[in-house]
Amino acid sequence: MIENEKVEEMMLELEEKAENTINALENDYAAIRTGRANPRILDRIEVEAYGGMSKLVELGNVSALDARCLQINLWDKSLLKAVEKAILQSNIGLTPSNDGQVIRLVFPVMTEERRKELVKQAKKTGEDAKVAIRNHRREAMDILKKMKTAKELSEDETAGCEADVEKTISSYMTKVESIVAAKEKELMSV
Repeated sequence: MIENEKVEEMMLELEEKAENTINALENDYAAIRTGRANPRILDRIEVEAYGGMSKLVELGNVSALDARCLQINLWDKSLLKAVEKAILQSNIGLTPSNDGQVIRLVFPVMTEERRKELVKQAKKTGEDAKVAIRNHRREAMDILKKMKTAKELSEDETAGCEADVEKTISSYMTKVESIVAAKEKELMSV
């Protein structure tokens, strides 16, 4: 790697963008229901409370009672109906049951067909992440070309920097592939 402040800055930005893409992929995967009780499935649900919208996870404790059941223990019991409504509207495919104290979400056993559907969804999300990372590569390569045109980098320096960009992108693509493979395995295991 050559000593050039602009190149170093561009590489740091490239890694940061790729890392953000990986984090977004992992967050998307956390929201995919797998048949096992995972409290992270509720991370995106917002509830109308106290005159505004609040994240469900900020309104109480969410815990897994067992492999197939989540329990939501709200700090303010008057929000039970609003939370139930938000869960039903969230389209996560779960029906809440409310006993006046807590809300329980029972995860039904998924059919083979549903598992395959979720694997397709997971692969598409993974492919979207790869596209985003490729776009980051293109942006970095464009910066290098502009620097070469402006005579800030020599031919050899540009080639070396492009190789560094490719190496970085390759490592992030491998990460995406392993995350997708792990999610696929998780979805297909009964």
